[in-house]
Order: sequence, then C-alpha cells, then structure tokens
Amino acid sequence: MLRSLAVTLLLASPALAQEASPPPPPPAAPKAPPKLIVAVAVDQLSADVFAEYRQHFTGGLARLANGVVFPSGYQSHAATETCPGHSTILTGSRPARTGIIANDWIDLKTPRKDKTIYCAEDERVPGSNSSNYTVSPLHLKVPTLGERMRAANPAVRVAAIAGKDRAAVMMSGHKADQVWWWGGKGFVSYAGRTAPEAITRGNAAVDKRLAEAQRPMELPDFCKSRDLAIPIGGGRSVGTGRFERDAGDVRRFRASPEFDMAVVGIAADLRAELKLGEGSATDLLIVGASASDYIGHTYGTEGTEMCLQMVNLDRTLGYLLDILDKTGIDYQVVLTADHGGHDLPERHNMHAIPDAARVEAGMGAKAMGQKVAAKLGMGDAQILWGGNFGDIYVDPALPAKQRQAVTREAIALYRAHPQVAGVFTRAEILATPSPSGPPETWSLIQRARASYFPERSGDFVVALKPRITPISDPTNGSVATHGSFWDYDRRVPILFWRKGLTGFEQPMSVETVDILPTLASVIGLPIPAGEIDGRCLDLDAGPGTTCPAR
Repeated sequence: MLRSLAVTLLLASPALAQEASPPPPPPAAPKAPPKLIVAVAVDQLSADVFAEYRQHFTGGLARLANGVVFPSGYQSHAATETCPGHSTILTGSRPARTGIIANDWIDLKTPRKDKTIYCAEDERVPGSNSSNYTVSPLHLKVPTLGERMRAANPAVRVAAIAGKDRAAVMMSGHKADQVWWWGGKGFVSYAGRTAPEAITRGNAAVDKRLAEAQRPMELPDFCKSRDLAIPIGGGRSVGTGRFERDAGDVRRFRASPEFDMAVVGIAADLRAELKLGEGSATDLLIVGASASDYIGHTYGTEGTEMCLQMVNLDRTLGYLLDILDKTGIDYQVVLTADHGGHDLPERHNMHAIPDAARVEAGMGAKAMGQKVAAKLGMGDAQILWGGNFGDIYVDPALPAKQRQAVTREAIALYRAHPQVAGVFTRAEILATPSPSGPPETWSLIQRARASYFPERSGDFVVALKPRITPISDPTNGSVATHGSFWDYDRRVPILFWRKGLTGFEQPMSVETVDILPTLASVIGLPIPAGEIDGRCLDLDAGPGTTCPAR
C-alpha cells in the first residue's frame, strides 16, 4: 500500500516513470567537482524525529544516513520558523545577517493599513497585504549559493521547487532560472514566468490526484505503538490518522505524504527537462519538502501521522536518488531542515511530562498592551504589537517619555509572567557580540542576537519557558508548533551524500550556516572572508580534507 501510494503520484512525471533499483557499488572517491548539487530542505524535521525513525529507513533517508552525518546540526538562532531557517541553509548566514528575522514582522511606519510584513513579499506593490501578497526575494539581504555560483560562472543553472513560497525563495535567492512553489491550487512562480512542461504535467497530475478520494494508508508494525488518540477538546483528537481524505480536499492533501510526492516528482522532471548536471558547469537543484511541517502543526510529531510521513518521505526520496543514479550524473546531495518541532502538550502530559503546557490566554502583545495602558491611564489605544513571544513592538508614535514608560512596564509585566523564561531589550541584544562556539552552549540572549536585525526586529524579545506551546486553543487550528529558543526547535540533521564519499558520523554540533561554505569548497567556489557566519565542514574522513586550510 505504501509503495503504490508513492508510485501513483510520482509516476505521473515522465522523469520518474522507471522502476526503482538499488544504487550501483560506490566508485573511487570523487576528485572533480560534482556536476549537480541537490539541496533538500525538509520542513520541520527535528534531530529528535530523525533519530527516532532512523533505524526504520530503507530508502533515500537510509542512503543519506550512510553518508556524512551531522546529527546535531543547529538552526542556532532563536527565531526557529520556516522563513528564517530556510534563509540560513544556502546563504551561510544567520538571520541577523540575512535580515529574515521571522515569517512575519511588524513595520509600524509602513504607509499601508496592514502593518504586518510577510518575509517573502514585496509590500511596495499597490494593494498588497501580508496575506494577499506578491512573492519576492526583496527582503533577503545576502546572496545565496546559487547566486554566488552564477556570478562565478554564468553557465550555472539554478532551479527550485518547494511546497512553500518562502522555502523556494529563501533558498534560491534573487537570480534563479526557475523558482516554483505551491500556490493553493497548483505550483506557481513569479509573474510573467512561463511554466516548463514539468510544471504543467505536475499540476495536471496533482489535479487528477486531488479529484480522487484517498483511503487510509496501511500502518507499518513499528508505527502501531504511536496509534493512540489524544483528545484536544472540541470533540477532536489526533494521533491515529492515516491520511484518508475526500476528493478535492486540498487542506488534507497538503498535510499528507502526497504533498512531498508531488514536489519531488516535479523536481525530478524539472531536472530532466532543464538537463541540470549535463552542462559544462555545476548546476543546483533545490527541493523544499513541506509536508512534515503541515503534518506536525495539524497532528503533532509523535502520532501515526508523523510515523507514516517519515516512512513515505524515506521512500519518496529513494525514488529521486534512484532516478538520479540512472542518469549517470555525478551529484552531491545535502539534506537538512529549517527548524525542528515540539509535540502537543496534551501528549507530553500523557507521557508524564508535567511542565508541558499551552500558553495562557491573554499573553498576546495586544492584550498585554491593554494591561499596560490601563496601568498608565492611556485609554484603550493599541500600544504593543506582536505575538505572545518573540519580537514585541512599541508604538513609535508615542511621545518619548511615554514610550519609555510603556516599554518599562511591558517588560516588567512579561518578566513577571510564570511562563516566560526571559525578556531582552533592543539595547541589551545589540550590546551582545555575535555568538560563536558550540551553539548548544549559547545563552538565551546570544540566541536572540543571532536572530536580531535592527531594521526589522522588535523593541524587546520575549522567550517562553521550555515546553510552553504558544497556541492557547488547539480546537480550531494548529495543535502543535515550533519557533522557540529551545533545542527541540533548534536541532536538525545535516546529511551529505555523494557516490564514493566515505561515510562517517560527527556527533559534535555544527550549524546550518556551515552548509554553504562546505558546498562551496566541494566545487572550488571561493567565499570572501567576513561575508558569512558559517565555516567549512570536512567531508573526507581520510587523510585529506574537503576544506581549505584555515
């Protein structure tokens, strides 16, 4: 059942219409640069989930797990969300340098009514707002690997396909040849882009798939221990799902293994159509697999839903690698994630983790601002903006003394709350040097510093305590999330694989910003000193090294 589910969608793409087969024996260690780099980002693949299912992988994740493995990779910053995380993977830079501090931030000086800015929008477009926007890489302040490769050699081609616009945009940057993402009814791109045949065929395959109802997936034996219903209120429960859905149910399609199958199928077809890896230069194929994140938010990370997702993602990536093998192209793979994830507190409580809880209602910036305004006799005007943690903004239109009083009272109110671990002011954060050393040893303010970009970040930053889920009511939307300062959201796997590369495992911590300089070293691309935050990782366990002398 699991195999047929994957094949049904993947075989809709001509490039994937071939039977999977074991990879050939590895040749001698490669000397020349690879002809193709395949960069895969799995949205919300925590190091914990990877370790939990690693023993059960038999496909693509199994192959990658036998390559060069860094099980403790870090999205080292505090803003462990999709947009900041993806901005680090192929730039070598933390959010404090990329400028991507969150999925959204507040700009109280923008002339438009909507003061929320989406990370991958161009708010200069007339009529745009943060929920109905024009997708753009405008806010990304640094070049990506693909941009650097193309600047060094115009023959380089870069293509990206992802389940989210912000994943495709933040990894491809400003000058990619092809950038495609799920637009709600199919895969779309920037205005004026002509769809390659791979996109047209892929969208037709998705339409056909969506028109068919899907029966429950077969549950492997090792998933059965996760088959436990977790009540979340409102008559709902999670933990026992098997991805059945009605015909036309796009929401359930997106939060299922089918979604990654579509992305990966189109990626393989796009590579074939563009002949990536077949030219004179090293090309770059970027794949953003987003289903794990939608599944984690909808069902949590420890039920049958995530178990089935890991099984299918492993097989889906296996088909991709098998097809690449058959091309004869020398390709280098890197796989990582934009952030980890935290399971829902109701399941943690059932597993005797009593400190897991949902954030108290009334912790949002607007509600906290109302309390401050009442204390200071300011009426009912909104004076704070933001969420219930992370960047909090104080109304810049307030007179200076009043603004100082609001900031002081708001910080005191947050610091006194039993669910808050720390509050850091703009001045405190900017006075903190950019962190270095093992990321697991960084203080909370150092983690905040790695995310802080003065032009966009808040007047102060709030960190919730560990295992406090910033969702008060799970009955009408997401049941679990990420975004915290803590290692369950920061730790992700980083895997490198290439034929002939000797596999080994490095248990010490590294960062996702180390990926760009490592790949740059593999292809002989110089990176000027001081332009990035990452460092090159040695991928050769033998007497030689990948990295230049330091």
